[in-house]
Order: sequence, then structure tokens, then C-alpha cells
Amino acid sequence: MRPFPVVTPPLAKHQAAHFKLTVEGKVATVTLNRPERKNPLTFESYAELAALFRAAAHEDGVRAFVVTGEGGNFSSGGDVHEIIGPLTKLGTKGLLDFTRMTGELVKAMRAAPQPVIAAVDGVCAGAGAIIAMSSDMRLGTARAKIAFLFNRVGLAGCDMGACAILPRIIGQGRASELLFTGRAMSGEEAERFGFFNRICAPETLLGEAEALAKGIADGPNFGNAMTKRMLDMEWAMSIESAVEAEAVAQALCMQTDDFRRAYRAFVKKEKPVFEGD
Repeated sequence: MRPFPVVTPPLAKHQAAHFKLTVEGKVATVTLNRPERKNPLTFESYAELAALFRAAAHEDGVRAFVVTGEGGNFSSGGDVHEIIGPLTKLGTKGLLDFTRMTGELVKAMRAAPQPVIAAVDGVCAGAGAIIAMSSDMRLGTARAKIAFLFNRVGLAGCDMGACAILPRIIGQGRASELLFTGRAMSGEEAERFGFFNRICAPETLLGEAEALAKGIADGPNFGNAMTKRMLDMEWAMSIESAVEAEAVAQALCMQTDDFRRAYRAFVKKEKPVFEGD
């Protein structure tokens, strides 16, 4: 039990108009749901997604997320008519307000303590590619096409943290090529580059992603959240600082009841059942 009141509603009751949210057990599945347009993002969907992942910080029941798209595509990115057109009419302040708002989605996904798994099929472009990139793991299909195509519309590749996060996943040289050219990365390339953890058949993609999420969600929740936090923090640390930070983090994990449950289960030659405390 938390020692203080939390006023945010459970994620299962989260109201979303621009995507589908289903919660089954400890796993929440977010489905971008405009299949007739290949699931583009709008001003409203950016804000709603960011609000969802911000709320996740106060959610004990959901321990992992899956993000996917409806209708055989992940997301085509920002809607040309509902976002890109209006942006051409804004001044500097309005444009900066927009770019900061889109960046809030990435920051919210990275700050959420739950691991996030992207299930990527078909088109995954622009801001859609950023959502996949910002997830902790990515499963994809061979027919997936991932494109950070910002330079193709006259912009820089440095959008929503791409220049910081993408090189961590696939390396500086490969990230540079994708961001300078805007070309699409195939599903096979994505797996070979390390962007995809593995390739799945389209018909099994979501099921495999949800099974992976469930397996993680059944693990030690506090420990998983600590792993995610350390993976983010240690990129900017020296080895010495990272080793010390992990010593503190692991000592905190050793104070959890889940750690003691695991020990008792090991002694009894049983599989531990973690409860997240």
C-alpha cells in the first residue's frame, strides 16, 4: 500500500478519445486507432498519450505496456492535414510550443516506470517511428517500414530526441544514415541493426508482444522500474558513477518483500510469485 493518497484514476478507467486502451491483468495495450489513415497522430492524440504515460507513474496495477497500431500499420506520423498544414501558419512561439509538446510524449514514455513494448507492423514513420524508438523494446514484422523522414519535409533529423536515443539503439553511423536520408528501414534491417528485438509473423505479432509484456509484468515490479531508470541514467555516467549508482539501486531492491519472496521460493524449490512490494 502507498503511504500517501493518489488522486489519479486507475488506467483501466482512463478516458481516451484518440486511441484504444485495454487493460488485461497487469498489461495495458495502447492501440493507435485511425486505420483508414494509417494511424496518424494529431495535436490531441499527442496530448492524450503523454497524459496516459504521465498517469502511469501513479499506477500500481499496470506493470507493462504494449503500444501498437490498428489495421496492419503502426503509425504514419503527424497527420499532414491536421498537424503539418496548420504548423506552416504558426510563428516561432507557436512552433516551439508544438515541438515541446511532442517531446513531452517521449519524456513521459521514458519516465513511466513500466517497461513499454512496441509491436510494429507496416508503416512506422515520423512521429510513429519516434514512439517505437522511445519504447523499451520493439517487436516487428518483416514487412514493417520504419522511417525517420523529417528531412524529407525540409526539417532536421533531431526531432523528439531522435539524435540522442536512436544512436543508443542502432549505433551512431546507422542512425546518422537514417536521419540524414530519411529512407525507410526494412523489418529485416531493423532486426539486424538491433532496432527490433525480434521479427514476428504479422498474425502473431500482438500476441507475442503481449506475452512478453505479461512475462515482465509477472516479475519484480520495483526491480523492473529500477532497471528502466538505471538504463536511462547511466548513459551519461562514468563507469565509476554507474557502478556506485547500481550499488545504491540494488541495495534498495534488497529491501523489498519481492526479494525475500524469491529467496523463500528458491529454498523451497518453487517459482516465486512477485507482488510488486
